[in-house]
Amino acid sequence: MCGIVGIFLKDPKLEPQLGQMLASMLCVMTDRGPDSAGFAVYGNGKADHVKLSLRAVEGYDFAALADGLSTTAGGKPALSVRSTHAVIEVPAAKEADVRAALAAQYPDVAVVGAGSRMEIFKEVGLPKNVAARFDLAKMSGTHGIGHTRMATESAVTTAGAHPFSTGVDQCLVHNGSLSNHNDLRRNLTREGLTFATQNDSEVAAAYLTWRMQQGASLGEALKAGLDDLDGFFTFVVGTESGFGVLRDPIACKPAVMAETDQYVAFGSEYRALVDLPGIENAKVFEPEPATVYFWDRAA
Repeated sequence: MCGIVGIFLKDPKLEPQLGQMLASMLCVMTDRGPDSAGFAVYGNGKADHVKLSLRAVEGYDFAALADGLSTTAGGKPALSVRSTHAVIEVPAAKEADVRAALAAQYPDVAVVGAGSRMEIFKEVGLPKNVAARFDLAKMSGTHGIGHTRMATESAVTTAGAHPFSTGVDQCLVHNGSLSNHNDLRRNLTREGLTFATQNDSEVAAAYLTWRMQQGASLGEALKAGLDDLDGFFTFVVGTESGFGVLRDPIACKPAVMAETDQYVAFGSEYRALVDLPGIENAKVFEPEPATVYFWDRAA
């Protein structure tokens, strides 16, 4: 079943409240996904630097990892630790070297996302516990997306939780089920993509990555998915500058949006939006089937 949420702030005055708003929306969706939860927040970034979101076991010594990467990264990376996850910030020119060092020297650490502004956190457990574990309510930023999972097609694991990264500063959360994900996984594997789980949502994320590697824009990749992805789905995709929404042509999964002068918000159900400021004056609507919606800071 699963629950997905997203919020894009138009009003910079709300940016310190982003985490609090996203946490509230996420926790309301608990009964749609009590197995695990995750979210991506787009906050501040540094020019010519990349943030790598890392995941390891509870109690992992991320400080020692940062020290160990100092030579490769051209200096000790900036480090922020939140429970089982950490974000390190390295010069963009050193990213490939740092990734190679992580793979060779720290095989028990997974890279779950990368970008100048995106930070991804996800874990097994009730959404309220996951949000508290990573201190989501205190995070700030311009926009964020989140997911509560009810596992159906694969195991309940941290790796299987959403969001799944689809590229630099880009990630996806998904509500629904794909019937052809095994065939797509085999085809995408032949194209050189790799997979960490049996989750059909990871296949959807990889499909967008592959399409964009072929030169498609994100909007074009999403539209192509309407033909190539068999099943029912609602996608919310976060990018460096905004977020987008796509429902399948039948649109059998619930979805609702609200827009005001201060924000655009998405929820699997309206109750995820009821605590947002000014919701009583919002334009509330159901996104149309097979239609790409996108809101962008640069627009």
